[in-house]
Amino acid sequence: MSLPMGLDVGAVEAWCAAHVPGLRGPFTVEVIRGGQSNPTYALESPSGSFILRRKPMGKLLKSAHAVDREFRVQKALAHSDVPVAGMLGYCDDPGVVGSEFYLMARVPGRVFQDPRLREFETHQRGALMAEMARVLAAIHSVDLEAVGLGDYGPCGAYFRRQYTRWSEQYRASETEPLDEMDALIEALETACPEDDGRLSLVHGDYRLDNLMFAEAGTDCVAVLDWELSTLGHPFADLAGVLMQWRMPPGAEGRGLAGVDRADLGLPSDDEFLARYGEAAGTELPRDFGPYLAFAFFRMAAILQGVKKRALDGNAADPERGLKMGAYVPDFARAGLKALGALGL
Repeated sequence: MSLPMGLDVGAVEAWCAAHVPGLRGPFTVEVIRGGQSNPTYALESPSGSFILRRKPMGKLLKSAHAVDREFRVQKALAHSDVPVAGMLGYCDDPGVVGSEFYLMARVPGRVFQDPRLREFETHQRGALMAEMARVLAAIHSVDLEAVGLGDYGPCGAYFRRQYTRWSEQYRASETEPLDEMDALIEALETACPEDDGRLSLVHGDYRLDNLMFAEAGTDCVAVLDWELSTLGHPFADLAGVLMQWRMPPGAEGRGLAGVDRADLGLPSDDEFLARYGEAAGTELPRDFGPYLAFAFFRMAAILQGVKKRALDGNAADPERGLKMGAYVPDFARAGLKALGALGL
């Protein structure tokens, strides 16, 4: 038996029988739609509910879709203050289903795509955002050596290294010239934040829809999608949150641009920064512009890769991938604006 995107369910059942004690078939499998990175499947079996994450098929950019790192970091955080799903097994043999994959427990809970959180009361919205800040501070407070992640990434010069990496990734997935992106890459050559000695675990794609909350209440029960995690500067994650909120509201932008946050009980950027700073016990810079510009630049490069995979037929959801790829110029312009490079 096989499913769309090439998952051989029989091969997964056989591998689990040999490598994951207590996990047995037969499996019923559902493709989880909406993501643009590693294809994700929900598995139901007599022994419980599970999630399988794998690399996409086809030609991939170097170092992209690192499911081995996703598995490693979540396993390391199992007994930390960071909520993660339980890791069950990792398969490094691409011969089983055509690529590496891992299995994790399925955590019951809710994921919210729209940061306006219109299904909640005003006080609940504030509590959810406070929890978002608390969990981000917990990620950045992890004792790296104690959990075995001291070698999870290079130390120092995080923004410069990331700038170089994502400039290269963008060029490798470029589909047409974009003046805005060229200008942002050039501007960040000199405006890229310098190393100040801070080093922590960083999630790399921290936003509301990568958090799972309890089925009742406002507690976060799992942080999802660790593909871009590494060791780096904590302000990169923080800037990523603010970047997302500057996008248009709705299914595609998933932002808060133009929204009366106070009326909804949502924090302003400054209020969220203050909440995070209190939880993390850290002082924040007065000018967050370069960090925000970097976040827009990196996300633009990521979305360009999504677009390229959609055009090549390798995206998890090609139609949505093309829609997301259309935002690349908008992200680049927003990055230039954050630097004051547009004169706006």
